[in-house]
Amino acid sequence: MMEESNPVKEYLFNYIKSESSITKLLDEGKFSSIIDIILQKCYDKITSIGNKNESLAVMATGILHYLLTNALIPSQRKVKKNGIEVDIVIPDLKTLENDPEKTLIIHIPKHSNKDSILQEIKNLQKIQPIQQNIWVVLTEKMSLDFKTYYVSKYESTFSKIIYDIGNFTNVNNNNKFKILRI
Repeated sequence: MMEESNPVKEYLFNYIKSESSITKLLDEGKFSSIIDIILQKCYDKITSIGNKNESLAVMATGILHYLLTNALIPSQRKVKKNGIEVDIVIPDLKTLENDPEKTLIIHIPKHSNKDSILQEIKNLQKIQPIQQNIWVVLTEKMSLDFKTYYVSKYESTFSKIIYDIGNFTNVNNNNKFKILRI
């Protein structure tokens, strides 16, 4: 099944392809710098495409997918477990089923309604009972009892997420090859 075309993803990936410094930073393992550059250069354009929160969520998902692939961190994106949609699961659904302690779920809501986000997380807890293994990427600042990252043009905590994921996979021995040291 082919994925539907999305103007945010198209803009994001065209920018990534055209920006030569990203390849150099990838080679150097500077994932936080890549995220900062993309956010600073693409934020205004992407927030002008459709709904701001939805566009930022799509951009965050695209950035994560791109960097997880390049960091050689196993992950699955947009999957369902027991009817519950998961944005990103690291390393995969099979590990989630067998060993939730070694599995990370990243939730990226396309809105900023706190009650709805909490309900979505409550649903995720049905398949990932370990609260600290559910991380949330937000498009607006808010306080949650979960590890959160905030996507913003300048004050973003989102740029730290790949480093934190790398630490999670190394601590939990998910990155079997240890090719990349994040």
